[in-house]
Amino acid sequence: MKREKLEKLKQECLECKKCPLGETRINIVFSDGNPETAKAILIGEAPGENEDKTGTPFVGRAGKLLNEFLEKAGISREGDLYIINTVKCRPPKNRVPTDAEKAACEAYLLKQIEIINPEVMIFCGATALKSFYNKKIQISKIRGEILELEIGGKTRKCIPIFHPSYLLRYHSLEEGSPRNLMLKDLTKIKNLIS
Repeated sequence: MKREKLEKLKQECLECKKCPLGETRINIVFSDGNPETAKAILIGEAPGENEDKTGTPFVGRAGKLLNEFLEKAGISREGDLYIINTVKCRPPKNRVPTDAEKAACEAYLLKQIEIINPEVMIFCGATALKSFYNKKIQISKIRGEILELEIGGKTRKCIPIFHPSYLLRYHSLEEGSPRNLMLKDLTKIKNLIS
């Protein structure tokens, strides 16, 4: 049932030209994960070059690092998560999507959330966080916190985490390091969806 609804929505996205990104994309990057078993939605920023080529989110260097952290936390990318981005098409030169581009994609994003109806929403990085939480606060100040937000007519548990591209700059797993905090946050999420 979920798959059929999502496939219909994906077809709409394939036809979409609501913003200039539709003119420059190679592929739409619709989602990854199993919609029938996903307990959490992970929302990233936007597709990058590798994602645009493959049509799958989080497959480049940052995606490989995300996979490592998910594995360490005991979260199955294929079974526990449904992975999407704030926009379905790659912004030129991997820049942050504009508010207008995010607004053009918002209906698709909200429909995916409605169909999956996750127990937890994970905002992966500042762009995803700011798409739903408009207070001017740095992600480093609230990462790992459980936010109760009204999204798509329902109150949902939402947790901001660092984007793995940010973690590529850090290598330490020492207590309090960004990588250590990421592992703690994902472990908290694992406990929420178990």
